[in-house]
Amino acid sequence: MKKNISMSDLLPFIEEAFGRNTTFKIPITGTSMNPYLVQGRDFVFVEKPSFPLEIGDIPLYRRDDGAFVLHRVVGKNENGYIMCGDNQFLLEKNITDKHIIGVVCTICRDGKTFEVTDPDYVKYKNKYVKNVKKRYPLRRLRYKLYRLRNGK
Repeated sequence: MKKNISMSDLLPFIEEAFGRNTTFKIPITGTSMNPYLVQGRDFVFVEKPSFPLEIGDIPLYRRDDGAFVLHRVVGKNENGYIMCGDNQFLLEKNITDKHIIGVVCTICRDGKTFEVTDPDYVKYKNKYVKNVKKRYPLRRLRYKLYRLRNGK
């Protein structure tokens, strides 16, 4: 029987791995990093972060509400990092170093493993970051219309 373990339960093990200068493997869950990273197919290795993070990095972080998230750094401002999942169009702002648990160093995608320094991956990452504000303009517009219509 397969048992799901929460990220909160894994935190001590992650911190222990970082204390020994090793990485920690986590599976991809959810759809926010599609199509590049897919739930049930892909996983990543996370290492202890070195600050400041760079634009394009994929940190594992914990929101103030306790949710664990794996999104890409798409910008920075005076209040912290700006994050966005590859499959999302809303920017999440004000993520600070205190929220960051680790940063992806190795990706296992569709059975192939490579470092985040791999030239093909760097090309993808740079294209994604460059176009983040242009992505999904129709989806962004639909979302704003939905919020206006529903008083949110």
